Amino acid sequence: MSRTAGKAEDARRLGAHDLVVSTDERQLAAARDRFDVVVDTIAVPHDLGPYLKLVALDGTLSVVGHLGPVTVQMMDLLVGRKKLGSAGSGGRPTTAEMLEFCAEHDVAADVEVLPSKQVNEALERLGRNDVRYRFVLDLADLS
Repeated sequence: MSRTAGKAEDARRLGAHDLVVSTDERQLAAARDRFDVVVDTIAVPHDLGPYLKLVALDGTLSVVGHLGPVTVQMMDLLVGRKKLGSAGSGGRPTTAEMLEFCAEHDVAADVEVLPSKQVNEALERLGRNDVRYRFVLDLADLS
């Protein structure tokens, strides 16, 4: 899932069969009740309703980020016996296990690395939505 169709090629390169554009009402309607699990990684407060509608019978919407208080229409959960869950960070041991798994299976994140002296540029580009996935600031130039 993405807010824009511009990430479809990247999604397919990473193994996806399809991309649902969350801002396209027709695509959302066509994907209704399609997924057993939807992992919501949106890091700002937003309506969970459209994502719950994508979850299939007995499926789960798992929210990864902290959204603050949320309001959910109970019918979005009751119809289809859907579950709303969350995923914390897991702490250091779980994070270390995840990193070991990634190293063993050659799993890496798509990021753009910038030297920390370009932090202002990174913030400006974030404001323009001109970043492909995530920035990582390399702090090596601080020593």
